[in-house]
Amino acid sequence: MQPSGIVVLDKPEGLTSARAVGRIKKMFGARKAGHAGTLDPFATGILVCMLNQATRLGRFLLAGEKTYEAVLHLGIETDTQDVTGHVVKRHTLNAGMANRLADTFQRFKGRIDQRPPVFSALKHKGVPLYKLARQGRPVQKPARPVHITAIEITAVALPEVHFQVTCSAGTYIRSLCADIGRELGCGGHLSRLRRTWSSGFGLPSALSLDELERRIATGRDDTPIISPAAALPGMVTGIADEAAADKINKGIRLTGDDLAAPQPQPTENRAGHERHLVKIIDSRGRLLAVVKYEPHEDGYQYCCVFPQPDAARRRRQRRSPVAQP
Repeated sequence: MQPSGIVVLDKPEGLTSARAVGRIKKMFGARKAGHAGTLDPFATGILVCMLNQATRLGRFLLAGEKTYEAVLHLGIETDTQDVTGHVVKRHTLNAGMANRLADTFQRFKGRIDQRPPVFSALKHKGVPLYKLARQGRPVQKPARPVHITAIEITAVALPEVHFQVTCSAGTYIRSLCADIGRELGCGGHLSRLRRTWSSGFGLPSALSLDELERRIATGRDDTPIISPAAALPGMVTGIADEAAADKINKGIRLTGDDLAAPQPQPTENRAGHERHLVKIIDSRGRLLAVVKYEPHEDGYQYCCVFPQPDAARRRRQRRSPVAQP
């Protein structure tokens, strides 16, 4: 049986997220694979890769906060807002610039409206923005709200400013750097980026492509495929007995009495899960479904289901006629 679960990759510089996922897919012989949040080719760090049935968890893994270590290069603006672009403007840094950095950075903490880069994978009439921009037809999408939970300068060596930022899904660090540079009056671009936290996983959970390949080649039994049940850290867990598991496999609606766990309270943590979401596992620790609790109906709405082959087999056996002696 092909493995289903997630692999937490420390993506190297110079590789697109799609190519990184392609290598993971080939390593494990998976039919399907995806990732929970793109990293630009020049960026490194956490890329959560989903294999086979675990690709159904994408919407939940994408929602969480992310943490980055970044370097803002002041005084130079590029068309892509990062180090890969063409220089469009240069500015001279004034002597008092360093004294204004801390206050300026803190102005971006909290909820802000951010305009996505014209060089991005967002689409306009079905075409990625970066393709239109490369054709000389850039499209600027309207600003949208994002949330900066924390932002801290870690080192200053002008024209470079090193900082760490924790932000909501959908935040562009390139745009954040460009906006900070604009606020300072000298422009700027993102010159380095490393993602250190995503979807509930940090760098200690991640392995390089080379290390993954070595483990597979040597037949090591500790290849770190994280099971679907463990792939949603922080989400409320419900335990299904055999009767509830049978209901799930048949697609029958669950009520508040079907789970051997207290009803979930409305919570939201760093993993960014929607309020009232519950992951349901069976007595063997397998993920059966992700559901949303509807408090006014004292029941659960299915978000995604993971059918268990042995449960289907048991149902077929119960329906099969018993041979008479």
